[in-house]
Amino acid sequence: MTSLLETINDPADLRRLARAQLRPLADELRAFVLDSVSKTGGHLSSNLGTVELTVALHYVFNTPYDRLVWDVGHQTYPHKILTGRRERMKTLRQLGGLSGFPQRAESEYDTFGTAHSGTSISAALGMALAARQKGEDRHAVAIIGDGAMSGGMAFEALNNAGVADGKLLVILNDNDMSISPPVGALNRYLAQLMSGRFYDAAKNVGKQVLRAAPPLFELAKRLEQHAKGMVVPATLFEQFGFNYIGPIDGHDLDALIPTLENIRHLKGPQFLHVVTKKGQGYKLAEADPVAYHGPGKFDPLVGLQKPSTPARQTFTQVFGQWLCDMAEKDPRLVGITPAMREGSGLVEFEKRFPGRYYDVGIAEQHSVTFAAGLACEGLKPVLAIYSTFLQRGYDQLIHDVAIQNLPVVLALDRAGIVGADGATHAGAYDIAFLRCVPNMSVACPADENECRALLTTAFEQNGPVAVRYPRGAGAGVATEPGLASLPFGKGEIRRRAARNPADSGKGIALIVFGTLLYPALQAAEKLNATVVNMRWAKPLDVELLLQVAADHEALVTLEDGAVMGGAGSAVTETLNAAGVLKPVLQLGLPDKFIEHGDPARLMALQGLDAAGIEKSTRNRFPALCLPGRQALKSVA
Repeated sequence: MTSLLETINDPADLRRLARAQLRPLADELRAFVLDSVSKTGGHLSSNLGTVELTVALHYVFNTPYDRLVWDVGHQTYPHKILTGRRERMKTLRQLGGLSGFPQRAESEYDTFGTAHSGTSISAALGMALAARQKGEDRHAVAIIGDGAMSGGMAFEALNNAGVADGKLLVILNDNDMSISPPVGALNRYLAQLMSGRFYDAAKNVGKQVLRAAPPLFELAKRLEQHAKGMVVPATLFEQFGFNYIGPIDGHDLDALIPTLENIRHLKGPQFLHVVTKKGQGYKLAEADPVAYHGPGKFDPLVGLQKPSTPARQTFTQVFGQWLCDMAEKDPRLVGITPAMREGSGLVEFEKRFPGRYYDVGIAEQHSVTFAAGLACEGLKPVLAIYSTFLQRGYDQLIHDVAIQNLPVVLALDRAGIVGADGATHAGAYDIAFLRCVPNMSVACPADENECRALLTTAFEQNGPVAVRYPRGAGAGVATEPGLASLPFGKGEIRRRAARNPADSGKGIALIVFGTLLYPALQAAEKLNATVVNMRWAKPLDVELLLQVAADHEALVTLEDGAVMGGAGSAVTETLNAAGVLKPVLQLGLPDKFIEHGDPARLMALQGLDAAGIEKSTRNRFPALCLPGRQALKSVA
């Protein structure tokens, strides 16, 4: 017997179903999402929470003619499944497969590419006003989570949208509260009533009549706000110029569909508040939506299990332990995160130092300036932020931190390629955009122990310092106890090339920034190359660099960031300034957005594994990479 879901190849098929079939379809869709994500890994809790909302939106609105703009995008798996990508879900977040986020190139139903929060209202408003300008009778719907509403960009868009005349609907997907059955039933009735054309017309006529008697009009306005305020937080959004409707149960199709159908006929910007539950329909995810936010592969019948063998320590864990240890030593330390407590490793810090922990919400710009304000008063703020999210606070970093030369430590997690989340989450640009800012310093630890030591070094400075490190585990180097630091702005030679007196040349030096040190060491064994662990992209260890340049015929720079303007560029700038003419091969991330996939595979495709480094070096400097030379290891 064919399931309902198997008959849905696009939303037009969905709209041909009877209303009574939508509930069983939603149940099948939820089961499919759970089964699919358990096999591929990916975002789970948020997608289980948007099943009914997705069904209702595609059922009521004429997609893709009507535009749906999903905020962040990790709640769009049901949307992908209903828009012709059901069979491709087995490729989710894999190289060449479906993205975990909306992508315009992937489907006409993905009207706007998203992965960072707070963008949906701005984009949907642009679409709504473009439709009006072109004379097209289409709706634009922004679906934004309550967490994303903590970002300033969402309110900037609301402020603009409230005075614009477009067919815009903003849906607040509030998944931080639950609705008890009695309240849900009452809200369903009121939402349908307040979204109906009769209520809307009566309200407008009443206002016109009462305007002739200002005292009565003001009294009626207050009574309306008071009556709605008893069941909804309406007045905030109505002050922006929206007609507020809700809150309604986001899992109740009998509430969602009539309300959305009524809203389609209303004029002006509309704001619908729906309440959903993360992990809805899967008890384990309902009980712990954080753990099931982005799980790997697992058995749905068993749930997430701890690995039988302990996993290697990740850089995030190294940072979290260091933060607690340094906070124990220095009472001035405060930890800040823009809504990434778990992802950035601050869970233990919050437990042990709650008075010194600040989660500012999804507000990256604010987090940077907030850190600057703390630093002005003699505290030592450590801002734990993903490299890709710091891009949103770049203006604040320059004007509020760097110009004032304030001692803020930026712990940049997810530097380099991140894997399954793809281009939107890659930390490819931090070296390039940080090293051009005066007063900024940038550390690039090669392994876990060096990460801990360089965090201490950064904390000891009196100006802003960023310490960048990748997602996941490193080379497996154990961290040493204590809070020892490393020399500021100084690198080291990790391997020296063997020298044959019969050779006229001086060989090659690999100049490495960050975790590419270990594949570089492997490649150097076959190339007979010197390997330099620079540790700092800024300030560059000029003395060491010039010494190495003088002792070698050619240099190869290595970094897991953008080549354009990156650490390799810093090397060539330094050599040019010193009047040193040496051939330099710069290896790093190319001038393109790198898609999602397994991180190791992606690095290999960019030629940044040991084999790729050897191949690129041999191709560029074949005469300097003669086989058979004996290696001579030396650790400086």
